[in-house]
Amino acid sequence: MIELSRDVEDRLVELARASVLLVASDYDGTLSPIVNDPAQARPHREAMVALHNLAVLPRTHVSIISGRSLSDLSQLTGSPGNVHLVGSHGSEFDPGFASRMPQHAIDLKEQLARELTELAERSPGCTVEIKPASVAFHYRNAERGAGERAAKVVHEGLAKLAGVQVKTGKMVVELGVIEADKGSALESMRHRVAATSAIFIGDDVTDEDAFAVLRGPDVGIKVGPGDTKAGLRVDSTEHVAMILARLAELRAAHLAGSDATPIERHTMLSDQRTVALVDDQARVTWMCAPRIDSPSMFSEMLDGPNAGYFGVGPVAANKNPTQRYLPGSLVLETRWPSLSVTDYLDASAGAPQQQNNRVDLVRVLEGTGKARVEFAPRLDFGRVPTRLRKVDGGLVVEGAIDAISLRSPGVDWSIKAQGEHHTAATEIDLSNGPVVLELRCGTQDLAPSLAPESHRRSETLAFWNDWASGLTLPTLHSELMRTSALVLRGLVHGPTGAIAAAATTSLPETLGGVRNWDYRYCWPRDASMTATTLVRLGSTSEAIGLLDWLARVVETVGDAERLAPIYDVLGRDTPPEAEIVQLSGYAGSRPVRIGNAAARQVQLDVFGPIAELLMAVLDATGSLSPAHHSLVQSMASAVAARWREPDHGIWEIRGPLKHHVHTKVMCWVTLDRAAKIAERCGVAGSAGYRKAAEEIREDVLEHGWNDAAGAFTASYGSDELDAAVLTLGTFGLIEPGDPRFAKTVEAIEQHLRSGPTVYRYLYDDGLPGREGGFHICALWLVEAYALVGRLADARSLFDSIAALAGPTGLFSEQHEPIAGVALGNHPQAYSHLGLIEAARRLEALS
Repeated sequence: MIELSRDVEDRLVELARASVLLVASDYDGTLSPIVNDPAQARPHREAMVALHNLAVLPRTHVSIISGRSLSDLSQLTGSPGNVHLVGSHGSEFDPGFASRMPQHAIDLKEQLARELTELAERSPGCTVEIKPASVAFHYRNAERGAGERAAKVVHEGLAKLAGVQVKTGKMVVELGVIEADKGSALESMRHRVAATSAIFIGDDVTDEDAFAVLRGPDVGIKVGPGDTKAGLRVDSTEHVAMILARLAELRAAHLAGSDATPIERHTMLSDQRTVALVDDQARVTWMCAPRIDSPSMFSEMLDGPNAGYFGVGPVAANKNPTQRYLPGSLVLETRWPSLSVTDYLDASAGAPQQQNNRVDLVRVLEGTGKARVEFAPRLDFGRVPTRLRKVDGGLVVEGAIDAISLRSPGVDWSIKAQGEHHTAATEIDLSNGPVVLELRCGTQDLAPSLAPESHRRSETLAFWNDWASGLTLPTLHSELMRTSALVLRGLVHGPTGAIAAAATTSLPETLGGVRNWDYRYCWPRDASMTATTLVRLGSTSEAIGLLDWLARVVETVGDAERLAPIYDVLGRDTPPEAEIVQLSGYAGSRPVRIGNAAARQVQLDVFGPIAELLMAVLDATGSLSPAHHSLVQSMASAVAARWREPDHGIWEIRGPLKHHVHTKVMCWVTLDRAAKIAERCGVAGSAGYRKAAEEIREDVLEHGWNDAAGAFTASYGSDELDAAVLTLGTFGLIEPGDPRFAKTVEAIEQHLRSGPTVYRYLYDDGLPGREGGFHICALWLVEAYALVGRLADARSLFDSIAALAGPTGLFSEQHEPIAGVALGNHPQAYSHLGLIEAARRLEALS
């Protein structure tokens, strides 16, 4: 039985995850065995089936690059329509090539054909093959000595004519009249299809030109003996068929997402500067540094291992580990029978990052057996070659803009080149005691920390425990409530007060689709909703930090009317939306995006959640600062001036502006809360705010209701439903007992709910693919059920949503009810704040 070596298998696994893959092969001696009669060289059926299976996959391109003429190649392969055939060593990309050759080349070819035919007639067993741009002299069937003498005549005679291109293969000398080689052909194909990785398989001397142009993640495989530039070698054409079949299998599985760890099985670490995600096998698969919105150094979550990871596990693992957060913290523990790994981002009181913008990821390995550790950083989403250097005390990452090092005293690392990157690996015997690995971002200093690891861990635990113990949490699913609160705090950027919407970018809203967005930034709307929830739980520091951040942003832009929908955590404009073509996306879902074009949209709803936050702070503390009063007045003025305008809305539809009902509700919230704040604080303006708020309310009740739909709808004049209109009741614009609200709840339940989830909407938003249901929409429906008196339905739906939490209690943005999978960025602030708010509502009304 033919088997593939481990090296070949490993490289195929890497190739299968390529963003855009080019699979190229020679024909004779590769897809087909070498035979005495070239006309009888038939390809292995299994190889051609595999090539076809590859060619029909998304972002996968297949080419056969042969020395044969294009017409011969087409006849022998059956002219597969989805495979690019390239003949004559790269001269022939299309059938009309020969007719476009210059006259001097045509004349030279005729001379070569005439004289080589004469030589063949004098040399028994030798034959001539005339191709569009060359003439091949075959001596495979000649008596050995006679054939070699005839070939020598060719080399010493016609081969030396001006303009002749000589290619020597197995028992063949080919004289071409057009400069071409398989390397140039492979490069041409690479550029045509924009391939990020390529594989070329060949057996002959002429295939070395193709092997020579392979680079980075590319793979070259030589068939049979002989010197070669290829990195791998197999024995036979049967091996080639097996390689292609295996690659097709791996590629299809990758694109279908079967090799992707489920999104909900990732756990977040935070130090309130950045975050890291750890999968259920203790691999760090996502981390940006030094900030949450910086370029990533580990991106395995978006492209498999070749995009960077930091793996730890037992050498001999015979079962899956268990994972948990240590109680009341974001410190993660992963346990196998013989190994435990404790992971945290250092948030201790004396942590280096408090002093000099450093980020430290600490990994503590304890157990009785051997642990295997692999350290594979990939700078700037893998776009920058990442080299490692062994130094006393650990490893240094070379070429990083911000210094990066791995303190690992006493560990003997082996560094291996993988394309343009390095990966370090080691095995550690834990019988001598725990081993501490410290990934230090911001320094190459590998000196011991001033405080021992046990002290840093204890203080990091206290950082989270002390805060969480001061909260008043709902009792429903109490552990989920605590974890949700910790996640929200973990998304806070401590140095500035900004709060990110989620920890990641481009986790897909539909598998294999294009609805992939960057949520690592601060949306003033989302951030205010997060901070409001934390205020209601008893913590106001996040709200004060965010409001101070907002005040600085408003001061920079001039006034609240100019407030953009999104900023980076430093309060600057987000970078232009762009695609990282080097990453193939989670489960093959491209593109991977950085930046967010929604920052340039008109979103007038943004002011409502900020006003709600200010009201919550006033309720909790009894006062607002002068800067916060100024922010209220600036927002109220902006809304009073612009509420009649259309906008893009909360869902950031990339289409025409509309009068979104949810936006009008949030404009009402802004002025209603501004009036209440002014009345409570004795500040002028209350009457004007109240009058404007009532005008908006009347407008919404008149134009937002649609008789045909029997509900409040997405926008004025539309009969399309939108779960965001449930905020009419949850924010108090309409009384819960109003029949129109109850009918809206029923309509959304009937048309947008699917099991434990609720779709935002089902109308055409201009993007392909159907996204999953949004957790926050389902949780709004929980609140709405409770408001209209359907408490049993509210509790049942709430419990169903809670059951969707990942093993450590985290929620992504969405749930796909048919496949039962998590979708969207992870963990998502909306989902966790929605869970807490729904639990609070249930308890208040029960």
